[in-house]
Amino acid sequence: MQSRALVLFSGGQDSATCLAWALSHYEHVETVGFDYGQRHAIELDQRPTVLANLRDAFPDWSARLGDDHFVPIRELGQLSDAALPRAAEIRMGAAGLPNTFVPGRNLLFFAYAAAIAYRRDLTVLVGGMCETDDSGYPDCRDDTLKALQVALSLGMDRRVVLEMPLMWRDKAATWQLAHELGGTPLVEIIRRDSHSCYVGARGAGHEHEWGSGCGSCPACELRAAGWQRWRALHRAPQSPAAARAA
Repeated sequence: MQSRALVLFSGGQDSATCLAWALSHYEHVETVGFDYGQRHAIELDQRPTVLANLRDAFPDWSARLGDDHFVPIRELGQLSDAALPRAAEIRMGAAGLPNTFVPGRNLLFFAYAAAIAYRRDLTVLVGGMCETDDSGYPDCRDDTLKALQVALSLGMDRRVVLEMPLMWRDKAATWQLAHELGGTPLVEIIRRDSHSCYVGARGAGHEHEWGSGCGSCPACELRAAGWQRWRALHRAPQSPAAARAA
């Protein structure tokens, strides 16, 4: 098993869960976040909070957690008319994809991550992409990422491994994975501190038992539905904080 990994860490539920997964699988883990002008930039503000609370709650993981990298690529938002870099209404597009799809986003993320990994001698890239609970984004598909792994390995002239722990998990299974990795403390960090709402709603009036958000965008609906399914299927105990927010 490779011992050094770089996690694409946005500050959202999926990437926070993948970070915990990587910390349980690799001896050294670094993180990278991208500012592409997303309207929900609050997720970037939550990244240091999640990292700090993971260090505090899990000393063994803290010893493995290395540098955090941050890459501004706002040109990507300027090239796209997607809803995420703009305050546009979220809707389905003519091609059958929601206008939250940012063309080329994950391809660029992995290209930049591979360049950082090359310099840092990190041989595994970990992302939270999945085909199960998603919006049909073509750059989240397993075939896309397998092809990208080949292209990056050829382009870097070294073996680059792409790991997608959530590829075949729905949001309920993602909550369950977090519980298996770190129990209630990890679930509570992800529930309380990560941010997945496309609108960027957070704070008073936007707190729910599953976390913070507008409650009606596609990301919030997926997160909320997964939380409810997980609690129902596994009889997960509700934290006091979650009970107060409900």
